[in-house]
Amino acid sequence: MISITVTALVFGVIFLAELPDKTALAGLVLGTRYRASYVFAGVAAAFLLHVVLAVAAGSVLTLLPQQIVHALTGVLFLGGAAVLLLKKGEEEEEIRKPADQSFWKVAGTGFMLILVAEFGDLTQIMTANLAARYDDPVSVGLGAVLGLWAVAGLGIVGGKALMRKVPLRLITQIAAVLMLALGVWSLWEGIAG
Repeated sequence: MISITVTALVFGVIFLAELPDKTALAGLVLGTRYRASYVFAGVAAAFLLHVVLAVAAGSVLTLLPQQIVHALTGVLFLGGAAVLLLKKGEEEEEIRKPADQSFWKVAGTGFMLILVAEFGDLTQIMTANLAARYDDPVSVGLGAVLGLWAVAGLGIVGGKALMRKVPLRLITQIAAVLMLALGVWSLWEGIAG
């Protein structure tokens, strides 16, 4: 039996914790470049896997070596920033055509980015702790997945809406700078932590 109270509580906590996180940025960046439904499919699958792991492991995830997770995330964000900054200017029409990107390539990109970047993240640890506290894995898992999917959806849709108002090149440059900052910050946490 699913507890609506536990599900709603977990949804609210996870949604608010994830909203200012790198997931919204990743969704925004991917949403400006690829078909939103393809991006969401990959991101949603990665979040589902994260929640299953968090709920299954309970509070054990808090024992993971955070330095390694932060360092790997930092390197990935720096790599993403480099790709965005070094990429030659593309025609906006080319980027907007979803047919130019296969479902598996786009969904796979979203999946891998979230899978690695969010591993050991605050919301995954919070989900593990909530699962241990409430001893209701289905309700906790459902609330966490829905909260994470909502944030990802907002980021992806926000990316599409933003692209209609702001030139893609400017969005790409801002995203690259933000990814660079996140990469440096994650590496700092990995080294200093």
